[in-house]
Amino acid sequence: MPALLPELSPGIDIASASVSLGGRVVLDGLTLRLTEGRIGILGRNGSGKTTLLRLIAGLIAPDGGVVRVDGFDPFKDRKAALSALGILFQNPDHQILFPTVEEELAFGLAQQGLAQSEALAKAHAVLAEEGRGHWAKAPVSTLSQGQRHYLCLLAVLLMQPRTILLDEPLAGLDLPTQGRLARRFAALPQRLVTITHDPATLAGVDRVLWLDEGRIVADGPPGEVIPAFTAAMGRIGELDADADLAG
Repeated sequence: MPALLPELSPGIDIASASVSLGGRVVLDGLTLRLTEGRIGILGRNGSGKTTLLRLIAGLIAPDGGVVRVDGFDPFKDRKAALSALGILFQNPDHQILFPTVEEELAFGLAQQGLAQSEALAKAHAVLAEEGRGHWAKAPVSTLSQGQRHYLCLLAVLLMQPRTILLDEPLAGLDLPTQGRLARRFAALPQRLVTITHDPATLAGVDRVLWLDEGRIVADGPPGEVIPAFTAAMGRIGELDADADLAG
C-alpha cells in the first residue's frame, strides 16, 4: 500500500455538493474529505463517477455546496487549478488539441506562463528522457491508442500537478500497455484519484469510495469496499441487468 508522500497537497474537500444534468440529479449532497495518496472511486456506469471527477477538476461548478482543492475553488480559480490538478480522460482524443506531439506537450506549459520556445524545449527534453525523442514532430494521428494515452500522461506530468485525476485509465488498452501505465502510475509521487467500474484497477489503493446514483454507498479500505461492491454487482448480474436502464 503506497505511503503518504511529503509532496502531497493538503487535500480535496467537498461539502454538501450537488449536481443536476438534464434535469436529473447526478450527485446528491456529497460531503467528502480526500487526503490519501491513492484513492479509488468505484461504481457502475451512470453512477456519477465522471461528474464527480469533473467537479473536483473544476470543469463544472456544483449547483449547491462547496468544492475546495488545497483550499481554493477549482472552478473559479483556474490559474491555481493549472498547477494543482491534472486530469487524464479515458479517451485521449477528448483531451488532445494539437496536431503534433511537441505542440501537445508544450501547450500546458505555455498556459502556465512559459515562453513557447522554453515550453518546446521542455517537451523535447521529456521525450528524450522517455526514449521517445523521435515523437516530437510526429502527427498525433500516427500514434496508437495506447501511445496517445501515454502522450496525454506526459503532458499532465510536465505541468507538475500535485493531484492527478484518472478517468478509467486502463480501459480499452491492451495488456502490455495496461501494465506499463499501471507501473508508471504506481511510481508517481502525486496524489492519484482514480474512477473506474473495474475493481481490479484499484489494487493497492489506500481508500475506496463506492458511488451509486450520486451517493456514497461505502467508504473505506479496499479490502472491505471492493468485496461488497463485487458481491452487489454479482447479485445484479443474476437479474435482468438492463432492466434498470433509462429508456
